[in-house]
Parts: sequence; structure tokens; C-alpha cells
Amino acid sequence: MNKEHIISRTVEFVKQTLADAEGGHDWWHIYRVWKSAKELAKSEKVDLFVVELGALLHDIADSKFHGGDEEIGPRLAREFLSSLSVDEQTILHVENIITNISFKGGKEAQKFKSLELDVVQDADRMDAIGAIGIARTFNYGGHKNREIYNPGISPNLNMSKEEYKNSDVPTINHFYEKLLLLKDRMNTNAGKAMAEKRHAFMQEYLNQFYQEWEGK
Repeated sequence: MNKEHIISRTVEFVKQTLADAEGGHDWWHIYRVWKSAKELAKSEKVDLFVVELGALLHDIADSKFHGGDEEIGPRLAREFLSSLSVDEQTILHVENIITNISFKGGKEAQKFKSLELDVVQDADRMDAIGAIGIARTFNYGGHKNREIYNPGISPNLNMSKEEYKNSDVPTINHFYEKLLLLKDRMNTNAGKAMAEKRHAFMQEYLNQFYQEWEGK
């Protein structure tokens, strides 16, 4: 099994599959998560091959763009990796990363744990915060035709998983319901350190946003 060849084929597969994806969940999102995951992996004792495949395939079929189907992503990943004769243990690990990586809201516990998932999950969360996280959040809000902000609609920090999935509240609320929570949910020490700076940038952005909202 030539791992470099498999990674190269995976990159091409993801680029083709996500060619028409929404701008916050396209190839460039995958690229950033892949790069961050490799950087974070330097500080952890992980299987880098699993980390790279997990990062590259983690959003191959995001459920929110497929009618809430949370099984299509792992299934597509398995079909693709099987076509390249990747071993079953690696495929199962990548499936578990895809299934368990996402922030789902509510109090639902993560059902699978590994150091490789920790790394890929931190890398994915890193792309949801900071300057790029802000850009992605408003891009998705525009894609769904949501209000930017409505002072009369407060953030809900006690949503169930289903409520979170079906929420259509203003985009600013998403900062409080997800983005600002991620810093304290990082798994790795390197991820925690990187998240501090991006978190602070979001707080500064929100302070400026509210001043401008009031015409200041």
C-alpha cells in the first residue's frame, strides 16, 4: 500500500467531489484542515496516514448539505478507500473520525475517541474560529439567507442536537452557540494554544460589530 499515492488520489477525489460545494465547506476548507492537522500531529503520537485521510475526507458529504443524512459521508469514504485497497482497520478508523468529528450542539456525548480524531477535530475546529471562521460563518448564513443580526433574538445555549441542526437564527447567534465555545473544547495542547489567538480575534470583532450596529 503506497501511502503517498493514496493521499494524492484522495486529494484529487475530494477536489472533484466538492467542486461545486458551498464556499465554507469546499476544497479550500479541506485544504486548511489538512494542513492544520499535519501541523498539530507533529506534537502528538499519532498515525499520520489516518490523520491525513481523516482530514481530507471529514467533509466529503457534510450531512447539512444532504438532508441531514449522517451516514453518507462515512459510506462514501469507505467506498473510495476500499477502491484503493486500503486496509479495513484504517478505513474503520477514518469512518469513525468522520462520524464523530462534528460539533452537534446540545449535550450529546462523543461516542468514539482516538488521538487521531483529537488532531483532526482540533484542525476542523480551528477553521471555524478566527478570521476564517468569521468569513465562513457569514458565507453560510448568506447561503441560507439568514439575518446577519437581530437584537430581538437571543442565542440559545441549551438546544438539543435536533434543534441545533434545524436552527435558522441570525448568523451572529452562531458565534455564541458554537464558535466561542470551541476554544475550551480543543483536545490537544497545540490546538488549545492556537485557539487562544483566534478566539481573542473573534471577541474583538464582535465588540467592533456591536459598536458599528449602533452607528458608532
